[in-house]
Amino acid sequence: MPVRFICLVLAALLLARAPARAAEQDEALRPEVGKPLLAAEELIKQQKFREALTQIGRAEAAAPLTARETSVAEQLRGIAAAGAGDNLTAARAFEAAIASGKLALADQLRLTQAVAGLYYQAKDYPKAITWAKRSQAAGGADEKTRVLLIQAYYFAEDWADAATALKDLVATTERAGRAPTEPQLQLLAKVEISQNNTQGYEAALEKLVVTYPKRDYWADLIRRVTSRPGFPHRLTLDGYRLSRAVGALSSAAQYTEAAELALQAGLPGEAKSLLEQGFASGVLGSGPEAARQQRLLALAAQKAADDLKSIADSEKDAASAVDGANLVNTGLDILGHGQPQQAVRLINDGIARGVAKYPDDARLHLGIALDAAGQKEKSLQTFRSLQSGDTADLARLWAIHVGQR
Repeated sequence: MPVRFICLVLAALLLARAPARAAEQDEALRPEVGKPLLAAEELIKQQKFREALTQIGRAEAAAPLTARETSVAEQLRGIAAAGAGDNLTAARAFEAAIASGKLALADQLRLTQAVAGLYYQAKDYPKAITWAKRSQAAGGADEKTRVLLIQAYYFAEDWADAATALKDLVATTERAGRAPTEPQLQLLAKVEISQNNTQGYEAALEKLVVTYPKRDYWADLIRRVTSRPGFPHRLTLDGYRLSRAVGALSSAAQYTEAAELALQAGLPGEAKSLLEQGFASGVLGSGPEAARQQRLLALAAQKAADDLKSIADSEKDAASAVDGANLVNTGLDILGHGQPQQAVRLINDGIARGVAKYPDDARLHLGIALDAAGQKEKSLQTFRSLQSGDTADLARLWAIHVGQR
């Protein structure tokens, strides 16, 4: 971005208002100064930058130059030096042109922007920051200048100011009804993690999954949420359920741990389905753990078959229980066997009866079942109702995922 930005500024300065020719028309240049500066201007148009610098040197031989002559000479030196790749000389020349006091306000702003970009290209980030902020103060608060300032903060390792500027840019973009770009959000995530702001990093990741729902973003966000200190172990399987829903299950360890947790929870149908998906995707079934994975699948398949034979009795027992937790668990069991409509009915009945322990878990599972049953709006309502407690973060991420479909 900065290279193109600088080129646009310089082109505007030279082609829209050629400084030497304009000064000549004002009769503000002495002939011994104006002639070589006009020659330099023509050489710049031909991209003969070194030759142009020689002509500028000839003009300066008529020293001392007036403020007007200095302004024109330094503008041309800056353009020629930038064209020749000498960014520091160009930046200093433009600084001198600005200091001459002979520039129109519009040209001052263009040159101020150019100085910021030139210092950025020269990797003098503190000066790039100074001049970008000066440009903004003078009214140059366009997005290019803002992005240049943010990048300068980043490379200067000024994480706090980079984060503040990025958040402001993201908020401004969103208020305008546009989505922040993926690189902007990626940079915000990098800046937050660089200053060890875990909460800020997760917030940036969440914006990424909202707008650019790629598997890697989802995987990182879910991993961070489920590995926080104090995250309840009982919700680990729910984390895997979300990972599976967004396509972020990618390793053999994830598939086998999720299946083992499902078996421990008395959900063999879900365990079997997980393992079958792992084998079908090629993640399971090869390598030194292949035999163990095959045994785990055989166990899950046998338990799922036995479970189906007794599931009607389980439903009757749950229906006779005082607490609704058994109905909820039976609904989850049936959901694992691929019967979402019946699962919704049972979980709803359990919640209506009352769940004494972890009632929000039951509502989270209702949202998952509703999504599986194709009842999107009810699923979203359920997830969005869970705004506090252990399930709040998972419910919010589920709502993002369901809302994207």
